[in-house]
Amino acid sequence: MGIHPTAIVDPAAELGADVEVGPYAVIGPHVRIGPGTRIMSHAVIEGHTTIGANGTLFPFCSIGQQTQDLKYAGGMTYVEIGDETTIREYVTVNAATADGDVTRVGNRCHIMAYAHVAHDCRVGDEVIIANCGTLAGHVELEDQVILGGLSAVHQFVRIGCLSIIGGCSRVIQDVPPYMMAAGNPLEVHAINAVGLKRKGIDSTVQKALKQAHRVLYREGLSTRQALDRLAAEPVEDAVEVAHLIDFIKASERGITK
Repeated sequence: MGIHPTAIVDPAAELGADVEVGPYAVIGPHVRIGPGTRIMSHAVIEGHTTIGANGTLFPFCSIGQQTQDLKYAGGMTYVEIGDETTIREYVTVNAATADGDVTRVGNRCHIMAYAHVAHDCRVGDEVIIANCGTLAGHVELEDQVILGGLSAVHQFVRIGCLSIIGGCSRVIQDVPPYMMAAGNPLEVHAINAVGLKRKGIDSTVQKALKQAHRVLYREGLSTRQALDRLAAEPVEDAVEVAHLIDFIKASERGITK
């Protein structure tokens, strides 16, 4: 375990095998860091924060600090970051607001410089947030979402798995899974065909998702009418289409049109 002599690591912090801590890094007493993770110079990790194995935290990131939510009334709030996740320079990941709640970032994520993950967010596995991407409180990103640089996501918004959001976008309503969206105001333009292909999604399923996109966005139907149409024309064994429908049904803010 290599800890630079200028680093400040509280004796109560729990560091796994082969953790590296660089110059002037600060690690608080309630922090737990998994084996093989590298904490680079000037990184600050505070609060009740757990970081998984084999990750990398770059200089000047700030993880686990108190929520910026003015409703914070004290108590134990948490941050959990999974394995093999990279946190680049000046990223901030804030703790949750209510006692016992968690802000969570998954495994194998890549959070680029100056990005912000606010209180109570849920970020899935293999998510990419490009430079200056900003998540307000209670945002949910499902697995393998890509959020473009300088994009902002409104509080309580959900973005479905394998969706990609173009840079400089303003996201104020849910974005269904497997979609490609961009703009201000945000518009869903097509399915994320490249992402689906890279994921190895069967061509039959890709065709079904393309048809679902057409029903949702190209036929002038309301969301309710589109869901009824999709339910009337089920695609056998297409769990992706079923997930798309379930995601939309669960939307509280409405979906981006």
